[in-house]
Amino acid sequence: MQWENNNNNKKKHFILVHGAGHGAWCWYKLSSLLESLGHHVTALDLASCGVNPKRVDEVRSLDDYVHPFMEAMASLPPDHRAILVGHSFGGIGISLAMERFPEKVAAGVYVTAIMPKACEPMINSMEFFKRDPFESMLDTTFNFGDGREGLPTSVLLGPEYLAKKLYQCCSSEDMKLATALIRPTGLFAEDLTKEGLLSEENFGSVKRVFVVCGQDDVDLQRWSIQHNPPDEVVAIDTANHMVMLSHPRNLCDCLLEIADKYH
Repeated sequence: MQWENNNNNKKKHFILVHGAGHGAWCWYKLSSLLESLGHHVTALDLASCGVNPKRVDEVRSLDDYVHPFMEAMASLPPDHRAILVGHSFGGIGISLAMERFPEKVAAGVYVTAIMPKACEPMINSMEFFKRDPFESMLDTTFNFGDGREGLPTSVLLGPEYLAKKLYQCCSSEDMKLATALIRPTGLFAEDLTKEGLLSEENFGSVKRVFVVCGQDDVDLQRWSIQHNPPDEVVAIDTANHMVMLSHPRNLCDCLLEIADKYH
């Protein structure tokens, strides 16, 4: 894959990383808007997501899961810097890319996303599940591949959960698209609770921006910001969790402002 040098070019490169169960398809509105303005957009399918051919049971580790993304980052030339945009669980992926390729990242944008802290586990599992317990997940299905005494190994978001918690501000067409395309996602609890995956030297050197969506779980977003303050916080007050589908123009405007400031 060939990339042009964008250091002195007004065109920006946005790499979009989806959340759990989703794929590159969820960015179709935002991708179209950014590309219509002349920017480069890469929307990725992580392993076992979207049209990626792997099954969830074949993706055994966090490294396996983000491998397509890390390959794309490795293919960028040394003088090419991209804006990484992670949505929800996609915050994990962009954090790993910021750690491994800090010189290739102009900024990491966390769109109502998991935002880990350097030198700590990716997810504080007790805090995470306390704030978003299993019973709040409605008809979502958890698979306990290592036995029910442990944490779940994968998750499949249910249609009721999608409709009531994620897609409540989206069109019926987008909801229909989601129910047709959602796939199970690995949770990688063992990897995510390890310390030392992110360092201050690499991950901590990259600018971070958090995008708050006012109709999503605001308490969880605010906790993430307070626990690990980013360089900037912006808000889209009327947006729900799936902001790229319900408010693509607002999100596009936010990303353009971020790119102009940090690129």
